[in-house]
Amino acid sequence: MNSKSLLLLCAVAALFTGAAVAEPIPEQFKQNGFAIGCQAYSFNKYTVFEAIEKTAQCGGKVIEFFPGQTVSKDDPAKWGHTASDETIAKVQAKLKEHGLKAVNYGVVGGKDAAEWRKIFEFAKKMGLYGITTEDVLKFDIIEPLVKEFDIRVGIHDHPRQQNNPNYRVWDPYYILEMTKGRDARIGACADTGHWQTSGLNPVWCLRVLKGRIISSHMKDKLDFGNSHDVPYGTGVGEIGRCLDELKKQGFEGNISIEYEYNWTTSVPEITQCVDFVKNHQGK
Repeated sequence: MNSKSLLLLCAVAALFTGAAVAEPIPEQFKQNGFAIGCQAYSFNKYTVFEAIEKTAQCGGKVIEFFPGQTVSKDDPAKWGHTASDETIAKVQAKLKEHGLKAVNYGVVGGKDAAEWRKIFEFAKKMGLYGITTEDVLKFDIIEPLVKEFDIRVGIHDHPRQQNNPNYRVWDPYYILEMTKGRDARIGACADTGHWQTSGLNPVWCLRVLKGRIISSHMKDKLDFGNSHDVPYGTGVGEIGRCLDELKKQGFEGNISIEYEYNWTTSVPEITQCVDFVKNHQGK
């Protein structure tokens, strides 16, 4: 039996024995105190397998998946909470091959309670730390599942929409309002780049959400408003101060680099982002 077949067999065994369980992110997947890796959406022009390979190439130790990506060049199945157990085992084996841990999944929503249960069941099989969503009006469905599965949920923010005042998750105060009185495992997936697009200072936003930050899609951007991603430390996002603030708050979630620029040539820039986090000397 070759090594890849052995990895797949081990992944299948773990899947069906319940070995893949939700838990805090292990220390071996952290660098400089942070679980730093990629949102697979950074590599949405590629397959899940290629996203795993590229995340490892960039120096990341963790990965956040999104729904709908093709699994591999040899497997046209779509990845996500509708994936078969066989497909899940293949992806788990690929992660193990490259020394990565899947920690999060999103941005995802469920049309009803049945689909949300399927999302949590998928997250449990994958041993995820959290789920990322903007489905804020379904917390009466989501909160009991958070308690049952012991998996965290982070509300993701896209930029403010000038022509749609009903879209409010760009505002950290709205996220506080929506999570008030809810289980402590429900909070924010802090997308610092989208805050910059909305004209908000990301360090201030993180402070507003103190105690409710589950995970982060961390970006640095060339400027506030409509601009593009740049390597950490070269834009206006004050990434060093963001890291300091997260550490001060005792943040234990994942930082996903979601690099939405130079889609097919971004590996060197994402590597710079990983290196920035690894080498950052906090204040």
